Amino acid sequence: MTDTPSLSIQLLSTALALGFVLLLAWVGLRLLKRLQAGRAGSASASAPQVLHSVALGPRERLVSVRHRGREYLLGVTPGAINLIDADVRPAPLEATRPAGAGSDTDTGAP
Repeated sequence: MTDTPSLSIQLLSTALALGFVLLLAWVGLRLLKRLQAGRAGSASASAPQVLHSVALGPRERLVSVRHRGREYLLGVTPGAINLIDADVRPAPLEATRPAGAGSDTDTGAP
């Protein structure tokens, strides 16, 4: 008489082993996702943020970037990235009036 297990027992043990491996893989992926999510939150706070981008040519751009509370104006070409200015602040928009409107000599009388 042989001591070999039946086919159904072999299939059951193989299915259980496969289930165990899949469970380990699922737990490992969940842990990896949690660890990466924790790192991404702290990394994104210090990541540069593109504020504006203006095309100057087919492959040349002016890019305004904020990084760690400072603003930079960068010139971007296929071969290089050059710092043009640091701490760039947009100029305030001045209220434009039509010519002659609000002048001291204009009384509005005919």
